[in-house]
Formats: sequence, structure tokens, C-alpha cells
Amino acid sequence: MTWLITGGAGFIGAHVVRAMAGAGERVVVYDDLSTGDVSRVPDDVPFVKASTLDRGSLRTALDEHRVTGVVHLAAKKQVAESVARPLHYYEENVHGLQNLLGAAVDHGVRDFLFSSSAAVYGMPDVTLVTEDTPCAPINPYGETKLAGEWMVRAAGHAHGMATASLRYFNVAGAADVQLADTGVFNLIPMVFEKLTEGEAPVIFGDDYATEDGTCVRDFIHVVDIASAHLAAARTLATRAPGTDLTVNIGRGEGVSVRQMIDLIGDVTGYGPAATPTTAPRRPGDPARVVASADRIRTELDWSARHDVRSMVESAWEGWCGRHPGARR
Repeated sequence: MTWLITGGAGFIGAHVVRAMAGAGERVVVYDDLSTGDVSRVPDDVPFVKASTLDRGSLRTALDEHRVTGVVHLAAKKQVAESVARPLHYYEENVHGLQNLLGAAVDHGVRDFLFSSSAAVYGMPDVTLVTEDTPCAPINPYGETKLAGEWMVRAAGHAHGMATASLRYFNVAGAADVQLADTGVFNLIPMVFEKLTEGEAPVIFGDDYATEDGTCVRDFIHVVDIASAHLAAARTLATRAPGTDLTVNIGRGEGVSVRQMIDLIGDVTGYGPAATPTTAPRRPGDPARVVASADRIRTELDWSARHDVRSMVESAWEGWCGRHPGARR
């Protein structure tokens, strides 16, 4: 079987490529390099530089590499940008997916694995978010992911593809320095940036109805995300055509923003310098979003292996690899 992995030169995608190729799966990377880095792609893995908006390149790649399965990770994913540029996000995330599904159907692809997000849930008022929790996204990014799930499921049912949607929670860490996240959009790298610039980290709101007043999130190591993709891909190969699976990828354990900043201070050696300042709440930040990980354990025989400290330690190694003066 040969898997086309879109977005395979990105932060998460490169980890998925490494996990699947390392397990003996044949993979081909398809990436427009708008945010990806081709140096993350192993030398022995075929690489196609093109966009999912390019139907001709999609069809050529599927044909030339005799692709039988697709792992679709390519997408725009910044919430604030999606609010400012909603049409761009719908074009890239929804229309790009439509092109890919059309090419996959025409080519006779049997298995299709879609990278979704916990953003589809919006602001769930529950202790643990299950896959049956109502979806009510609150920004265009989340909307495009939910629309993508609907499209994947409908195409699978209509055209006999086995499909799956994986809803990521808060991804962190790195397998090694080369694959580290280069963006500064999530909590951990945002705190790293503040500390290495001699500034205090910022907590947005400390008056939530949580144990310490700060938001609680479910952090998942990117290496675990990658292993979940491998498990899902192999499970799809055993499923009947037209079947669909939707699962959360999380640890099922909440960590508050304040707890995470304290841990970062300990891991990095910045200690008291990591004492945060408090700013007003950001609009749309739910108090608590923690995954129920029961279904993925049952359906894929998978569970996360890495704890939060290992996420921070590996992310810090990646950060220091790009910022040599960061260490104390």
C-alpha cells in the first residue's frame, strides 16, 4: 500500500511521515511548502511540491506513485488568521480537500485519513469532551475542519472509501531538533519566546471556574499524534469500504495554563523568571477542553505514551537548537 501524505513537510506531517515510513509503510509527501520545510522529508521518501488547489498535480501524484491511501494534513490552521481571512481558509481547507477527494475517488483510493481538530467542538461545557459532544465551532478554522469531516464521511459512503477523522487536542513537543515546531502560535513556544527575550509570560484570564483560575487544556505529544495516525491507517485497511471512524487524540488529562508555565520554568531553568503576568481573557477561550480518550483506545488499541514534562523537554531542545543563546 502507498500513502500520499499531504502537508508531510510540516511540523505534525513530518512526524507522521517518519512514523509511517519507519514502520515500513510506503509514503509519498505532497506539500506546497507554504509553511513546511523540505529538509524534514527523509531523502528516501518521494516528494511532490504542489498545492491541493492544483487538481492536475494531485492527479499526477496519485497516478505516478500508485497511491492507494491518503493522509490529509495540509491546511491553514491559525485561528486568528482564519477570523481575519475566512474566505482564504475556506478556499484552502475546504476547496483544497474537495479537490483531493475528487482526485482520490477518480483514482480508486480506498482509504482516506483526515486531520481534524478539537476546534470543531467550540466551547464545550463538559468535564471530558467525547466524540458525541455537540460540535459548535466558534471560528472559521473550526468550521472548515467540521465541514471537512462531513465531506470526507459523505465521499466515503458514496464512493466506497474507508475514512477516518482524527480530532487533535493541543499538540506539543518534537521527536528531535530537526522536526521541531518553528511557529510561535501555541502556549509552549509563546512562553519560550517571552523567557528568552527577558519578558514575563502572559496568562490571558485568571478568573475562570477552574482550580487555579486559568484555562485547562489537554496537551498531547506530537510523537503520540504520529503513532495514532499509523494506528488509524492500519485500522482503515481492515475496515469495510464506506465505513467511517471519528476519534479524539488526547491524553484525557487536563493541565492548566499556570501549571504549564510553572513546568516550563522548571524545565528551562528560568525558574522565578517564568512568573507570569495576567492580561484580560481572550474572546472565545473556553475554560476547559480535555479529551475523552476512551474511543481511540477501543477502536485503535492506542493510547498516549508521553507525559507533559517530556513534551516540554523535547520542545525546549528544539527551541534551543534554533536559539543557541536561550539556555541558562
